[in-house]
Amino acid sequence: MNLRRFISAFFFVSLLFAATPLLAQVPNLSGSLDQDIRDLVATPALPGYETELTKKLESRLAPFRATKDNLGNVTLTLGSGSPRRLIVAPLDEPGYFVGEVTSDGYLRVQRLPQFVLPPILNELYSAQPVKVGTAGGEWIDGVVAGLSVHLQPGHTNPPKSSDLEEMYVDIGASSAEEVRKAGVDNLSPIVITRTAADLAGGRYAGASMGDRFGAVALLEMLRTLDASKIKGTLTVAFVVQQWAAARGLQRILTANQYDEMIYVGRLLPGGAIAGVENVHRAPRREPGSGVLIGLTQTDGELEGLAADLKQLADANKIPIATDYSAALIPPSYQVAPAFPAKWVHLGIATAWPSTPAELIDSSDLANVADLLNIYLGGHSAQHQRTGHGIAGDFAPLPNPPTATQILERLTPVYAVSRHEGPMRDAVKSVLPKWAKPETDDAGNLILRVGTAPEGSKAPKILFVAHMDEIGIDIKSISKDGRLEADWSGGEMSFYAGHQALVHSANGDHDAIYEMPTGWDEPKFEWPRFAGRAAAAPLMRIDVGARSPEEVEKLGIKVGDSVTIPKAYRPLLGKRANGRSFDDRVGCTALVSAAWALGGPLKDRDVVFVFSTGEELGLVGAGKLAARLNEEKREPDYVFAIDTFVSSDSPLENKRFADASIGKGFVVRAIDNSNIVPRDLVEKVVKLARANQIPVQFGITGGGNDGSAFVRYGPVDVALGWPLRYSHSPAEVVDTRDVDALARIVFVIAEKW
Repeated sequence: MNLRRFISAFFFVSLLFAATPLLAQVPNLSGSLDQDIRDLVATPALPGYETELTKKLESRLAPFRATKDNLGNVTLTLGSGSPRRLIVAPLDEPGYFVGEVTSDGYLRVQRLPQFVLPPILNELYSAQPVKVGTAGGEWIDGVVAGLSVHLQPGHTNPPKSSDLEEMYVDIGASSAEEVRKAGVDNLSPIVITRTAADLAGGRYAGASMGDRFGAVALLEMLRTLDASKIKGTLTVAFVVQQWAAARGLQRILTANQYDEMIYVGRLLPGGAIAGVENVHRAPRREPGSGVLIGLTQTDGELEGLAADLKQLADANKIPIATDYSAALIPPSYQVAPAFPAKWVHLGIATAWPSTPAELIDSSDLANVADLLNIYLGGHSAQHQRTGHGIAGDFAPLPNPPTATQILERLTPVYAVSRHEGPMRDAVKSVLPKWAKPETDDAGNLILRVGTAPEGSKAPKILFVAHMDEIGIDIKSISKDGRLEADWSGGEMSFYAGHQALVHSANGDHDAIYEMPTGWDEPKFEWPRFAGRAAAAPLMRIDVGARSPEEVEKLGIKVGDSVTIPKAYRPLLGKRANGRSFDDRVGCTALVSAAWALGGPLKDRDVVFVFSTGEELGLVGAGKLAARLNEEKREPDYVFAIDTFVSSDSPLENKRFADASIGKGFVVRAIDNSNIVPRDLVEKVVKLARANQIPVQFGITGGGNDGSAFVRYGPVDVALGWPLRYSHSPAEVVDTRDVDALARIVFVIAEKW
């Protein structure tokens, strides 16, 4: 053969191989099943807004020469000839879109889809952190407005969080112009802030978990697949807009003809099942049940591909069962494309489906991937679990730190009432070096910042801010491994159906708050209880254990505390979100004032107290007040630094608690526990204005630590800052108010 013919033959063979779908060993797919779960769940993907997720898939599947159509479906093909097989999984999740931007900067919303989802989904978004998509493709932080617990007594017709007409999203803007300048407008997508909670026993929970497990299973299948075993042509498709009339799936089925199809995705709620009444959700089996075959009718013998897969599963000891699922393509005015002659819907059990706490068992995912591999001619594989841990230590603060930097440091610290140790340590770590605080028998952290000589006429002043936050303690451990606790401290809907953290001696453990019985019924109502004296509803917390012995192995004990995950999240402008701003802001003000003082005050008698147990009824402050009275050392004035629960919200009545965020600290003139003498209100206001500190005053709900001292003679002058959506994960503050509060503490300490 001469050189010219050799070159021609070489190029012909090269072109032939380039045009032939991959058949040899599948290219290496990096990562692990666990990493895929975390990555895919963390990536928002509303119907029509799946671009970020599909880009990740395109990148990950680049070795397979995956392609994306103009709708967003990502597909790849292996092999050639017959039979022509399709394995498909959905990508999108339900959520909300901006329907209106109000003149004062709030977002009003519309849900997609409008039907099918659990009736209480709107309530599970109430007072929760969310992400809002911008025109530039970024996601910015926001919160869904929620009712403040302390402002509800006496309200005859409060707004209902289940009503979309009363649903507002707060991104920190104060005008429509600010909203649009941030790239947010009508049609901007909104999703709940999420991570994949890593529970014990290989279980995962989080928003969109049931919408992503199919894609994770397909990635795991490709990671372990031996393509040389494939007979015929295999198309793997990741489809979009499944929640929007299954448009992605319809596109795939219309574009090509297939002999067989396996759809891997959540089992869908729907109508009646023979012999079963009031079916409102699917699946009905527990996570860990193995592979589920979704059927519209669960009675009778399996046929076709479903029967074939069950036979393969049984032969390979893969647990498999049937369960109900509604049709993959909902009824429409258009005729749906024909399904292949042989097709089946595979899923896995999910607890609390379509809630932010939706839970799966990773062993079920591994079983699905194994069954798919066996179906394609391969075998079961080893599936890697890597797990993940809690964030590490904080970086050092600058010297001196700003009030906002102090608040960013203190907000993520967990310290439920009776468990304030971590917060006490955190406060010590951010105080200036000259400060030498002591801890009393009640756990209060006490810092003397003024040392007036004996006989001085200087007033004795005590500032107090509390270290504890809302949470619950484990009361008992049930036979099925769930933790049990009496609920107290806010709206149950702010916590149930969401992720939790269990704080034990050996660290924090991911968990979820389970929903109450009947949560998926159309007429469900949240349990109510009237204060601490009444019997509170029982909360069940799932940490992944399935027996008391498994709980013990995790190091979790009765008496350990449970909260929900939190973080400091900057919003637009000077505003921020973070659960437990009540009373991390008060602690921040005292720490910031200590830095501003520069050292102990001379000829002044001033004490800063970081108290315990305020949320349980002023426990630490009460013990300190009694002790100081016994020692004849009670102060003349107590300045309680705590939240001014504000009606600065689209949901609240402005006749009460009217103080705007961003307009200064607030003299808490009247609350449920104290009335500040009017002349002292005016004295604080005059002092603030003389020092160019923005100030407000007003009436609000709740009590304050200073009131525990009043019975012994001191005057309680409560100071605070306006807070939106108190006692919820959606708390919002304006950092300018935090600065103002720190400055007035400094001025009072020096000049009162």
